[in-house]
Amino acid sequence: MSYKRRVIDLFGLNKKRSKLGKWIDRNGFTQEDLIEESKVSRNTISKACSDPDYVPTGTTMKKILKAVRKVDPSAKSTDFWDI
Repeated sequence: MSYKRRVIDLFGLNKKRSKLGKWIDRNGFTQEDLIEESKVSRNTISKACSDPDYVPTGTTMKKILKAVRKVDPSAKSTDFWDI
């Protein structure tokens, strides 16, 4: 494996990301930050950040958006999920 390939894999640059996951990457927010702020389970946050087809329940969506809006007050559910 080439050095470049190892660096890409090490930093997760090839991982599949949802709109929420890409937002986290762009804004210096981490999944751990989102877990802590939203009080949503690690598995749910992981799925929400990696599966572009995943749409959380309304309650979970509200918790995630409340946490996201601490960083970006103008964030809307349609920024992350096709609903």
